[in-house]
Amino acid sequence: MSTMPALRFADYDPKAVSGMTGHVVVLVTPEGVMDQAARSANRLTKGSLARLIAAPEFAKHKTGTVITLGWPTGMAAEALHVLVLPRRITPVEARQAGAKLVAAAPGKSMTVMAGSIPKAAELAMGMALRSYGFDNHKSQAEDRPETEITIAHKAHSEMAAAFAPLAAVAEGVHMTRDLVNEPANVLTTSEFARRIEDMAQIGLEIEILEEVQLEELGMGALLCVGQGSDSPSKVAIMTWNGGSEGAAPLALVGKGVVFDTGGISLKPAAGMEEMTMDMGGAGVVVGTMKALALRKARANVVGLVGLVENMPSGNATRPGDVVTSMKGDTIEVINTDAEGRLVLCDVLWYAQERFKPCGVIDLATLTGAVIIGLGHENAGVFSNDDPLCNGFLKSAQAMDEGAWRLPLGQGYDDQLKSRIADMKNVGGRPAGSITAAQFLKRFIKDDMPWMHLDIAGVALLKSASAYAPKGATGWGVMALDRLVQDKFEAE
Repeated sequence: MSTMPALRFADYDPKAVSGMTGHVVVLVTPEGVMDQAARSANRLTKGSLARLIAAPEFAKHKTGTVITLGWPTGMAAEALHVLVLPRRITPVEARQAGAKLVAAAPGKSMTVMAGSIPKAAELAMGMALRSYGFDNHKSQAEDRPETEITIAHKAHSEMAAAFAPLAAVAEGVHMTRDLVNEPANVLTTSEFARRIEDMAQIGLEIEILEEVQLEELGMGALLCVGQGSDSPSKVAIMTWNGGSEGAAPLALVGKGVVFDTGGISLKPAAGMEEMTMDMGGAGVVVGTMKALALRKARANVVGLVGLVENMPSGNATRPGDVVTSMKGDTIEVINTDAEGRLVLCDVLWYAQERFKPCGVIDLATLTGAVIIGLGHENAGVFSNDDPLCNGFLKSAQAMDEGAWRLPLGQGYDDQLKSRIADMKNVGGRPAGSITAAQFLKRFIKDDMPWMHLDIAGVALLKSASAYAPKGATGWGVMALDRLVQDKFEAE
């Protein structure tokens, strides 16, 4: 598993720059104003920073730009990084700047001379997020040196206290990335459940429902997805009771297809290896629950994930089969590769029946159609409740996680009509991500605030993002944590 870098806050002493080893960071404003540590470094390097600032190219550098001077003369450091940063910055700018620092020197220990900047905690969070690496299955992984990050600040105690809850969120993001990056022969349904059970150590109440229990509950839709696999289907429940006693919880529901071949509706071979990430929605739910528990959120939240594997076999569900959901609705399975909604519909109904939540949010790498519509910049957002949806969009923007609302409507719902059952599991090619959301909406009770997040385009990327290296992003943990903080935490 990945580990967070050793990150600490220390007293700010600009004179100590001369003896610092490793990588040292000093701050310069876009106008070229050096802080105390930068002036000290400038003197030690015989005016190199002043010459850098005087160069015409310096004016082109934007907020968060990192300029690196290797083996600076007069200093013990391996590298001196000049971070271009205004004195007044937003939290997003601070997080992005911290991430850029780590990206400029990945895997390197670093001392950031942060002076008195007010957003040092957010800067540290950006560094923690971007410090992630997943090399569990590389033979040389144990030889990687431990990374240490020190942030020197004039109010280091206050900044350390401000960083503590942000560090909890970053740990949740790291866990989500670990789960999404893990290969399917390692992260089986049973292993996924075991890792969730381990989170009882941080105060979560954990319950695992096995196949026999799911059969008794009537979860025919979920069970039909996993019946072609040797891995047993499960539902994992994580409960955090940090709010008022008896207050209805917020329910987070995640799709946990640990590998998706498409079943009998087999996917093309090219790119199928990426279907290890089809449990991304469940990964975000788990990471969010970890973040809430670690920072001891003053809210009641329950996380439920349906864990299955979609494989072709003699026992697999066939196109044309009809299955019965826990709600009692019958579903004609037109395409076994539209399996995520079959998993979610039963878990959504169970969450409402058992926990009587104040709202429900589900997450899933549900459709390729959402990638066609929104690319890899935004998750698709669907909702029957404007306050819940608008609150989430505000939270996502605050945490720099792209999200865009898409419509729902009766015309899309009509595409799900079946000749032989209550509904089909697909509505055809037009508006595929919307008809998938409409399918899920059928399993949301009247007057229940609900939001569906289609994260197929943002869960795993083929290139580095602002806060993550290539691979799993952990998208959604920060936004959901912020939503809980802003709308659901007790005063």
